[in-house]
Amino acid sequence: MKQFFGMSQRGDIDEALRGLSNPQFIMLLSNDRQFEAHVEALEKRYPGVPSIGCIGMSYQTAIVEQGVGIIAFSGVAAAVGALEEVSTMPVKYIQRLERDMQAVNASGGDTVCIDFCTGNDACVLTTMYTSLQRRGISLVGGTGGEGRVSANGCVYRDAVAYAIVRNQGGRVKTYKENIYHQMGNYRFIASNTDRANYVLGSLNGKPAKQVYQSILHVTDQEILTRTFQNPFGKLNGDDTCIISIKEVQGNALACFRQVNDSDVLILLELGDYQAITRSTIAQICQEFPRRSAIFSVNCLFRYKLFSERGYMQTYLQEMAALGCHAGVVGYGEHYNNRFVNQSMTCVVFE
Repeated sequence: MKQFFGMSQRGDIDEALRGLSNPQFIMLLSNDRQFEAHVEALEKRYPGVPSIGCIGMSYQTAIVEQGVGIIAFSGVAAAVGALEEVSTMPVKYIQRLERDMQAVNASGGDTVCIDFCTGNDACVLTTMYTSLQRRGISLVGGTGGEGRVSANGCVYRDAVAYAIVRNQGGRVKTYKENIYHQMGNYRFIASNTDRANYVLGSLNGKPAKQVYQSILHVTDQEILTRTFQNPFGKLNGDDTCIISIKEVQGNALACFRQVNDSDVLILLELGDYQAITRSTIAQICQEFPRRSAIFSVNCLFRYKLFSERGYMQTYLQEMAALGCHAGVVGYGEHYNNRFVNQSMTCVVFE
């Protein structure tokens, strides 16, 4: 299979599509102002070609912040669709996903699900993965911006757009990269949470803001940038789901991921992210000596952290050494049935 990446920093979709021929699956990464127009233009240019889209920054060896990016595959079989009403009842539409898996003859060794979601991610992923898991299919995706996604030329709100993509030339495998590790022996029981609004009220019976500040000695204003270095982590078996802090709400902390009463949380600290990146690249090279494409989702907070530390361009160059690498900056990352923050997830195509 082959992966195409085209972009326009000024949002000219014709420029982004230049050189694209015979695609079999297309991803549109657009901006808030031009999203609907780009969705319509893409469908007119490539009618009948499966496509999904969202609002977000894209990248290959450079970042497209406000324009438009196109990632397209050939040498694949793809079927796309949308589950609607994700804030209340995504399972109502699960037969669409089942039908599309059957349409491409999806199987675990050569098929992946890529998704863009508007919200309620944890519930959506649990719903989708129940069906995907039966066929052994992994999922990689993320949260788009501004509450809109697209599938096959239609714009949806309160929905998840998904693509079932089967590599006709070899295997696929998904990866998740975590650049954080546990800080000290801090262990917290969450309480006074507001699940609907992702608010964390108390930790071990004390106000969450007070606990965070007493450990890290930061002001209210510094909390929102300190989360780049010290997010929370939720233990999930032998894995840790990263939880970013969004804002301070009185004595509580609003997060980018749902926290429930009685969840066990730890405090994380930033590791040697350059060494971790090199380790991820080495693992991919070992497991996939021949690579056709890599599609990744990087968290907005990773993008900000890497940019502030002058590493973002180096990171993209290092990932480019793997071959044809392109991706999107998300507001939350999806990996199978897990919704995480401040992470990178990717799928590698042989």
